[in-house]
Amino acid sequence: MSEFFLHSFNVLSHGLLGYIVPFLFVLTIVVFFHELGHFLVARWAGVRVLTFSLGFGPELAGFNDRHGTRWKISAIPLGGYVKFFGDDSEASTPATGKLAAMTAEERDGSFHHKAVGKRAAIVAAGPFANFILSVLIFAGMALYYGKPSTIARVDGIVADSAAASAGFNVGDVVVEIDGSPINSFGDMQRIVASNAGSTLAFQVKRDGGTVALKATPALKEIKDAFGNIHRGGVLGIEHKAQVGEAASVPVGFVEALKVGVEQVWYIISSTFSFLGSLFVGTGNPGEVSGVLGIAKLSGQAASAGFHFVVSLCAILSVSIGLLNLFPIPLLDGGHLLFYGAEVALGRPLSERTQEVGFRIGLGLVLMLMMFATYNDIVRIAGS
Repeated sequence: MSEFFLHSFNVLSHGLLGYIVPFLFVLTIVVFFHELGHFLVARWAGVRVLTFSLGFGPELAGFNDRHGTRWKISAIPLGGYVKFFGDDSEASTPATGKLAAMTAEERDGSFHHKAVGKRAAIVAAGPFANFILSVLIFAGMALYYGKPSTIARVDGIVADSAAASAGFNVGDVVVEIDGSPINSFGDMQRIVASNAGSTLAFQVKRDGGTVALKATPALKEIKDAFGNIHRGGVLGIEHKAQVGEAASVPVGFVEALKVGVEQVWYIISSTFSFLGSLFVGTGNPGEVSGVLGIAKLSGQAASAGFHFVVSLCAILSVSIGLLNLFPIPLLDGGHLLFYGAEVALGRPLSERTQEVGFRIGLGLVLMLMMFATYNDIVRIAGS
C-alpha cells in the first residue's frame, strides 16, 4: 500500500506540473462568472457587497472599487466567494448579533434584510451565470466552427453487438431516437453513451422508407481522445467519413444559440442519468472526479489545443452550476432550500437549525471531495 501511494505521488508531482496553468485558467474563468452572477444581482437588489474574492485564504492582491467592494485574489485558488453586508462568513451565514443592532439605513443594504425573493434571486444567479457562460461558449464555437453535420449512417456493424441483435443494416441512417431528432453521428453517440442498459427506440431510413428498431446499448469501457477510460453505452455501429462529406455546416447567431442550449441541456441530463445509475447500482462510482482529475484533463486539453480548453471550460461551468444547485446546506442549493422552508413556514429557520444544516452540508462536501480525490489518485497513478 505504501508503494502504491509513493508511486502515486511521483506520478502526480511530475504530471501535475504541466496541468496547473491550464487548470487555473479554466477554473478562474468558471469561478469568476459564477461569483459575478451573485455580485450583479446583489447590486441590482441594493445589497452592499463587501468582498469579491477569487480564491480563499490570505489576500495576494486586490483593490477597492468606488462602491467600497474589495476585489481580490487569494492564496488558495480552488473557488471563490462574494461576501455581502450582514454576512458572518464566506458561506453567507448571517451575523445574527450585528443584524439585530443595525440601523434602518444599514438594513437597507443588508443581504439578510432583503425579501426572500431577492435573496433567492441573488443565490440562484451564480449557477445560472455558469449556464449562460456555457451556452455562450458553445454558441461561439458553433459560429466559428459550424454545427456538426456528419450523417448518422451505419457503415459497419460489430459482430455480436447490440446493433447486430437489434437488426441494423449497413447503409441505415438513424434519424430519431426515443422521439428526439438525430442530426449527426455525434448526436446518436451522445444519447447511446448515456443510456447503457436502457432500451432505445430508433427510427432509421432504409431503402427509401422508415424502419423502427429497438436496441439496448451495452455497458463497455470507452477510451476518449486523451486515452482516459470511461464506461458508457455502446451499440457496435461503425462510421466512416465519405469523400466530400462535410463534417460541419455554417450556422447563424440564432441557430448557434440553439446549439449552445442543446449542449448545456445534454450535459445536465447526462449528469442526472449518471446520478440515477449510481442510485440503482448500475453506475461506476469510480468515475466521480475531483480537483486532481480536472487538473489532469485541463493539461490534456491544453496539449490538444485552445479549442479543447474552451470546450472544457464550458463543460466545467455547467457542472459547477448544477452542483451548486443541489439542495445541500453550504451550497447555493442549500440556501435556496432554507428560503423555501422560510416561505412555507412564514418565518426564517432558527439559527440553530441553520447552523446544524451548514455543518451537515460541510461534512457531505468534504466526504465528496475526499472520495473524488481518492478516485483521481487511483486513475492518475494507474495511467
